[in-house]
Amino acid sequence: MRSVRHVGGSVVNGIWRLGYASRFFVLTLLKSPVSFRRFHQLTMREVYFTGVLSLIIIVVSGLFVGMVLALQGYETLQKYGSSEAVGTLVALSLVRELGPVVAALLFASRAGSAMTAEIGLMKATEQISAMEMMAVDPIARVIGPRFWGGVISMPLLAAMFSAVGVFGGYLIAVVLIGVDDGAFWSQMQAAVDWRQDVLNGVIKSCVFGVAVTAIALFEGYDAPPTAEGVSGATTRTVVTSSLAILGLDFILTAFMFTGV
Repeated sequence: MRSVRHVGGSVVNGIWRLGYASRFFVLTLLKSPVSFRRFHQLTMREVYFTGVLSLIIIVVSGLFVGMVLALQGYETLQKYGSSEAVGTLVALSLVRELGPVVAALLFASRAGSAMTAEIGLMKATEQISAMEMMAVDPIARVIGPRFWGGVISMPLLAAMFSAVGVFGGYLIAVVLIGVDDGAFWSQMQAAVDWRQDVLNGVIKSCVFGVAVTAIALFEGYDAPPTAEGVSGATTRTVVTSSLAILGLDFILTAFMFTGV
């Protein structure tokens, strides 16, 4: 009986948190006009915090991912006499899949965890309660700008990741190995389609940005006001965001590229 009661309590608590998170997300969208009316004062600061401060890890990771793709792709394509197509392999892998997914995972681990910790500490130090007592809506003033800052930053970071990754592939394939420069770029341009590849990658990154930012802000706002509560919320943000990114990636890929 105790185990059944425990399972039932976990299910009820999970459903309650899902409903609370949905209500939190809807309230964030409804109170977003404040974020746009004071865009430069509020939202742009969050774009800097979530986007600009994440550039180092995005650029370095994108460069090495592109270099590894070029090395692995060249070894495989050379067996079939298609080594000039390594640029196509690198570009399609990054634009379609690795760019949005890996950038989103890095975004969740760097910016998402930071947003959760920041909101959780504001709650633990009663700054959220102080805002409510002064008739300042914390969702409109604190949550909204951070949400839109993350949503704006994520596609830009994914694009930067893919661009740097292609450059890393160029360094390995053309500069180091000696693949023909013209063949590398011409086959890449011929194979990469704007709507089918680039636009779908942008859509993926936008969806990942919404999911990761919403999860991070909800976990911070719902965190117990203790040091243990904030640390647990930060851990849940990274884990839940990573699972959400991978699950959404499968769903979006099924609709975009297979016609399911």
